[in-house]
Amino acid sequence: MAEHTNGNTPDLTPTVIADHVDIVYRVNGTGAGRGSATAALNRILRRKQTEKAAGVRTVHAVRDVSFVAYKGEAIGLIGTNGSGKSTLLKAVAGLLPVENGRIYTGGQPSLLGVNAALMNDLTGERNVHLGGLAMGMSREQVKERYQEIVDFSGINEKGDFITLPMRTYSSGMAARLRFSIAAAKDHDVLLIDEALATGDRKFQKRSEERIRELRKEAGTVFLVSHSNKSIRDTCDRVLWLERGELRMDGPTEDVMKEYEAFTGDAKPKPKPKAAAKPAQPTVAQPS
Repeated sequence: MAEHTNGNTPDLTPTVIADHVDIVYRVNGTGAGRGSATAALNRILRRKQTEKAAGVRTVHAVRDVSFVAYKGEAIGLIGTNGSGKSTLLKAVAGLLPVENGRIYTGGQPSLLGVNAALMNDLTGERNVHLGGLAMGMSREQVKERYQEIVDFSGINEKGDFITLPMRTYSSGMAARLRFSIAAAKDHDVLLIDEALATGDRKFQKRSEERIRELRKEAGTVFLVSHSNKSIRDTCDRVLWLERGELRMDGPTEDVMKEYEAFTGDAKPKPKPKAAAKPAQPTVAQPS
């Protein structure tokens, strides 16, 4: 268990346990080409054919990852592109099967990603109602929290956009609305994939504050982000994944320093100011 030194010490109730988790993707190694549809049909008919003979290769997205998350924690997931962060998040949410090991969750995990599906042809207003119901809120709860969701998202700050179809929204507006819907409900485990990367700094600060509230009211928050600042501002613990393996698990600042040294993102130390040269005495010239 990672130690916490920022005053947000969680209780010792585990909410997520990952026990030596492997996650494997299977990819058809035979590229598309002439006859590929016929070949695919033949493979379906010959069900006893082995994966190797069928040209299927396996890709290990996550390898032997173990950790325990506790109620009240905000945990950042960091790593370079392709390191397995989003894959692990989907597995915790129950959307991907594990090849080996087990994932145990206390309560219902809820995954929020910037690509979470809302209905583009429906208005923002209608999506708030449907999204709230999908997140497990009752119709009464959605009705009570509707205005709070709209205000939090900032959708209407520059016009009555909430009454327009989602297809008219920018990607940032849509992502803010998704986050606002999800954040309106207390969660046992909330999984956020890059949601704080959207919107201006004002919205990001509102999001970070809401995550702190969710930690107090509910369970555990996981945040996948490429923004080191968002991780530092939001999380007290960080899991660093690299090439699918858990490279480091610990307090945010300790892990971030190692990660930034690895990626070369560490800020250079400012050069010390040169000492001012003493003024040279003025020598009077003979007249």
